[in-house]
Amino acid sequence: MTTHHRGGDTTAEVVGLLLAAGGGRRLGGRPKALLTHRGRPLVEHAVGVLRAGGCARVHVVLGARADEVRARALLPDCVLVDNPRWEQGMGTSLRAGLDSLAGTGARAALVSLVDQPGIGPEAVARVLGAHDSPESLVSAAYAGARGHPVLFGAAHWAGIAATATGDRGARAYLEEHAEELTLVECGDVAEAYDIDTEADLAHLE
Repeated sequence: MTTHHRGGDTTAEVVGLLLAAGGGRRLGGRPKALLTHRGRPLVEHAVGVLRAGGCARVHVVLGARADEVRARALLPDCVLVDNPRWEQGMGTSLRAGLDSLAGTGARAALVSLVDQPGIGPEAVARVLGAHDSPESLVSAAYAGARGHPVLFGAAHWAGIAATATGDRGARAYLEEHAEELTLVECGDVAEAYDIDTEADLAHLE
């Protein structure tokens, strides 16, 4: 069980890792990070969700129009990670993000996607609460199906980085290590839709 007193709080060792590099190919080339949600860029909302869910430290991987995202989005106290190879798929962003955690003292990364605003702090907190060691491997589930956010203990980072290709991200690794994966049902507190197409923009507020 996670303790919450200073010094024994394992959640302090978990860094939120937001993948926000996508170019929105099916959205007319509008970077997902800059889509407007509740009056601000979507990337700001996603960082706020990670913080509200319990991630004190947040790394944000940027790609498409990264300079514009830096200029328009208010991302104080975040570590901004540039992924110049973002067009090669989400796997490159996941690798860049995990690389950015080296030497930070982080023992786990809680990975979320910028284009899933239906996933709020409650789901983040549930996944975070299941972390207990660098060997932890935890995923939110929706009606039993694996989704985001996903928590990777540091013991898994090298293996994930070695297998993260294209848009599959960590999928191959998670399938290979299914017996070690803890699923945390979040379907009662979150909706796991993606903002991928023009029709999906109806989900934004």
